[in-house]
Amino acid sequence: MISHAPMDTIALPFVVPLEGGSNFRDLGGYRTADGRRVRRSAVFRSAHLGTLTETDRAALRRLGVRTIVDLRGVSEAAETPHRIDGVDCRVVGAHIEPGIGDKIRRAIEDGSATPFLMVSYLTEHYRDYPRRCTPGFRTLFSTLSDGQHRPVVFHCTAGKDRTGFASALLLTLLGVPWETVVEDYLRTNELWIGHIGRYPELDIDTRAAIIEARQPYLEAAFEVVKADFGGAEAFAEQALGLGPAARQRLQSELLED
Repeated sequence: MISHAPMDTIALPFVVPLEGGSNFRDLGGYRTADGRRVRRSAVFRSAHLGTLTETDRAALRRLGVRTIVDLRGVSEAAETPHRIDGVDCRVVGAHIEPGIGDKIRRAIEDGSATPFLMVSYLTEHYRDYPRRCTPGFRTLFSTLSDGQHRPVVFHCTAGKDRTGFASALLLTLLGVPWETVVEDYLRTNELWIGHIGRYPELDIDTRAAIIEARQPYLEAAFEVVKADFGGAEAFAEQALGLGPAARQRLQSELLED
């Protein structure tokens, strides 16, 4: 049974335990800089939903999920399709191709994979989010902004990188302090179990550089947001189509006193 105890009495974020999934959590409950709170049970983030059990699907039904936004690439999504039979929701494809995966595989195959190289790959990957991946994020935020589609779950494969940047951007636009945004981002390191058994051929430091959510990665993306666009609000307007009125409506619907 999913409990919705008052947010002040439980640890943030509110995690939905799943038998066949991980890193599924409510983005609600966080305090903004002006003292408001992100509304609960409206927006959820997750790792992929391709191994859900019937118990997990019942959990999604209890949450009233209306829309799932899939940030995975086309082939990536086809390899692990959603297991959501019986969940009355629609799936929106907001495909962001995971080109970094091919680079990592080539480095492993030719023996060039090192912690330094993997950090450089991941850092550049995050920098690409605001530069080259805006169509997928535009689709996501268009869906998030439409109250008819909520509650919304958005996810990639791990719920770490693409989902991590999107979550950080949403919380930032809602006025959540950066320190809290980073804390939410880093919680993936505690909640994502899909990395277990991955890259067994790598040493621990090289593997960690790939599978961990790291603050410098997220900061690299937001440095581009600031340098190329002038900040999160300007990025939302110029790249995602969220002008001042749309951002104000998003705040009014997703924030409460």
